[in-house]
Amino acid sequence: MAVKFGVGQSVTRKEDDPLIRGKGRYTDDHAPAGSLHALVLRSPHAHATFTINTSLAKSKPGVAAILTAADVAELCGLPCLFQLPANPFKSPPYPILAKDKVFHVGDAVAFVVADTLDHARDAIEAIDVKWSPLPAAIGVANAVKPGAPLMRPEYPNNVLFDESVGNRAKAEAAFKGAHAVAEISIVNPRVVTNFMEPRGAVAEYDAKADHLTMTIGSQGSHRIRDILCQNILKIPADKMRVIAKDVGGGFGTRLFPYREYALAAFAARKLKKNVKWIADRSDHFVGDAQGRDNITTARMALAADGKFLGLDVDLMSDMGAYLSTFAPYIAYGGADMLPGLYDLQAFHCRVRCVFTNTVPVDAYRGAGRPEAAYVLERLVDVAARKLGMTPEAIRKKNFIPSKSLPYKTATGKVYDSGDFTAHMKRAMDVINWKEFPKRAKAAKKAGLVRGIGMSTYVEICGTMGEETANVRLDPNGEVTVLIGSQSTGQGHQTAYAQVVAEQFGLPPEKVHVIQGDTDIVKTGLGTGGSSAIPTGGVSVQKATKKLGDNLKSLAAEALETSAGDLEIRDGRIRVAGTDKAIAFADLAKKANDPSKLTGTDKFTQADGTYPNGTHIAEVEIDPATGVTKIVNYVIVDDFGVTLNPLLLAGQVHGGVTQGIGQALMEQATYDKDGQLVTGTFMDYALPRAADAPAFHFETHNVPCVTNPLGVKGAGEAGSIGSCPAVMNAISEALWREFKVDHIDMPATAERVWMAIDASRRG
Repeated sequence: MAVKFGVGQSVTRKEDDPLIRGKGRYTDDHAPAGSLHALVLRSPHAHATFTINTSLAKSKPGVAAILTAADVAELCGLPCLFQLPANPFKSPPYPILAKDKVFHVGDAVAFVVADTLDHARDAIEAIDVKWSPLPAAIGVANAVKPGAPLMRPEYPNNVLFDESVGNRAKAEAAFKGAHAVAEISIVNPRVVTNFMEPRGAVAEYDAKADHLTMTIGSQGSHRIRDILCQNILKIPADKMRVIAKDVGGGFGTRLFPYREYALAAFAARKLKKNVKWIADRSDHFVGDAQGRDNITTARMALAADGKFLGLDVDLMSDMGAYLSTFAPYIAYGGADMLPGLYDLQAFHCRVRCVFTNTVPVDAYRGAGRPEAAYVLERLVDVAARKLGMTPEAIRKKNFIPSKSLPYKTATGKVYDSGDFTAHMKRAMDVINWKEFPKRAKAAKKAGLVRGIGMSTYVEICGTMGEETANVRLDPNGEVTVLIGSQSTGQGHQTAYAQVVAEQFGLPPEKVHVIQGDTDIVKTGLGTGGSSAIPTGGVSVQKATKKLGDNLKSLAAEALETSAGDLEIRDGRIRVAGTDKAIAFADLAKKANDPSKLTGTDKFTQADGTYPNGTHIAEVEIDPATGVTKIVNYVIVDDFGVTLNPLLLAGQVHGGVTQGIGQALMEQATYDKDGQLVTGTFMDYALPRAADAPAFHFETHNVPCVTNPLGVKGAGEAGSIGSCPAVMNAISEALWREFKVDHIDMPATAERVWMAIDASRRG
C-alpha cells in the first residue's frame, strides 16, 4: 500500500504558499544596512581597443570606488572547467574586467560603487572611454571563413578546437555501401535564458575575521564559493560563506560564477563595507551566458529497407567571445547523444568550437542534448521522406529493441532500460495519428494547413557527481534535511519531504529542507543536469534509512525490545502488531549521543540515467499570414519511477514551453557589427500562456536499474523533445501542401509566410 505523502503521491508543493503571498526572499530582498550599490560599465562595441579615464567620475558625489582592470589585476579570470580528454586546448583569458580590448557588446570594463544607485549612474556616465572599433567576427559560418576578422592570433580561423567523436572510418565504410543518403543542414539559433529573477550579489565583509558572506541567487552555493575562492580571489574557502535564498529560475545559466560576484567580493574587502549589485534585464541580455547556437550538417546512410547504416555529423558551435565555465563541453559532450534511441553503431561527428564577438555561450536547459535530438530527429524525418516511409515506420525499424538492453551506443553510453516502441505507439494512439488526414482535410476547407510531427529522444542526466545528505531528528520530533542541491523552482522542499515520508510517514509540513548555505550544509553539487532527484533523492533516501536504523536502536532500549521488532510510522516507532510505541519527540529527549539522531549518506550516479520518450505536435498554419498555432500536443515519457506526478508535470510543461519558444519565436540576433538587435523584450519574443496548448502528458515508465530509487532525471526532458516535434510538424505541413523542404527555427510567421510565398512563385 502506498505511503501517504510518499513516493508516487501527488503532494502539492509546500514551498508555494510564501511565494504566492509575496513572502519569498530573493537576492534583491537582502539589504544589509549601509550597503553600497554597484553598477557595471559595459562595452558598446563588439570588438575594440580602448583607453579609460576615471578621474572625473571618482570625484562625483557618493562614489566610493571605481574599479578598472588595473585595480583588480591581482584577481584571476573566470575559469573554463572542461578540458578535452585526449587533446587539451588552451583557454584564452577571461578577465574579471577587460583591459585595453573588449570582445563583445556588454564586455565589462569598470565596476562603480557608490552610496546610491543614482550616484553610481552619474559616475558611470562621467567615465571617459576612448574607443577604437575593430572588425567583428559574427556567426560561426562567417568566423571560420578565410579572411574573417581574427579575434586572437593564437586561434587560427577563430577555432578553439577541431575534434572527432565516434569512429570516422566505420562511418565512411557505412556510407560506401548505402542504398541512399539523407542529409540536412540546420541552424539551432542562439537563445537568451530570461529567468524571472535577474542575477544579483550582496557581499558582506567582516574585517575583523577577514571573512566574506555572499548572498547570490545561484544553482549551487558550494560551486560558486569554491570557484570564487580557489580560482579567482585566491583565498581559502573557509573565508567565504555563500547563501542562496529563494531563486527565481536557473535553467543552467545560474550554475556559473560571473564577473560581478568577484567584483562585489573584491570591492567589499577593499572598502570594508557591504556591496550590493543587482542586474537589470539589459544586463542579463548582454552579461549572462546565452544558449544553443550551432550550425550542423548531418548525413544518414540508409539501406533500401530503411535501416540506418551510419551517421556522419559536422557540428560548429559558437562559444561567443570567451569560454564560459562548461561551454566547450556542451557541444563535445552533446555529440555523445547524437545516435539517439537508434541501433546505430557506425557514427562519427566532427566538432568545432568557434569564437565570435558575441556574449559567451554555456549550458541552457538540456545543455547539448536538445541540440543533438533536434538535428537527429529532423534528419530521421528527411530519411523517411527520401525512402517513401512514414516517420513512425522508419523509427520503429531502427529503435534499439528492449531485448538488447542494456545497450552500449557507438559513443560508449549504456542505456539500461526502456521500451521505445511502446511510448511512441502510445503517443500515436492518444493523438489519434491514424485520423490525422481527416483533420487535415477539414482544416484545408477552412483555409488552413495542418501538420503533424513527432520526435523521440533520449538524454543523459544525473552525472554531476557525488551528493551528500544529512537527515536529522529535531527535538520537537520533526525532521530536517540538509543537502547541497539548490531549488530554483523545481519543488525540492516537497520532493525530499516525500522521500523522508516514504520511510517515516511524516507529513510534508514536518519535514524541513535546508539548501543553499555553505556554512550549514558542508558539501554540495548544486542543481544541474537533472541531477537533484537521481542523485540527491537517493542520498536523502539512504540517509533517512540510516537515521531510521539509529532511531530503532534507541527505541529498542526505551521499549525493551529488539530493533528487528520495530516499525516506523507517522512519527512514532512502535513494536509491530502492538500499541506499544514511542513518539519521535520523546525519543529525541532520551538520546544521550546526538549522533544517534542523525543519518548521513552519499550517492554518485556512476553512468547517469537515460530518460526517453515521444513528443507529437499537431499544428495549424494560416498560409495567408504564416501564423502557426499548436492545436494538439502529446507527450509520453519514460522517467523510470515518478516521485511526484504534479511536480513532474510542471517540469515537463515548462520545458516543452521553452522548446516551443525556441521553435516558434526566440532568437538572439546580432548584426554584422556585433550589436545585439534583440536586446530587450521589445525585440526578443518569449512564449506566453496563449502560445502553449493544453498538453496531454503521461508516462510509460520502465524503472532505471542503475539508480536505487529507479528514477530517471526529468527537468530538461521537455526542452529536448519539443523543438524537433514542433518543427517536424511544420515541415510536414509545408512539404505536403507547398513542397517547401526546409525551414529553420524560429519558424516565425514571417519566415513561414516567406517560404510559402517563394514556393508559390516557383
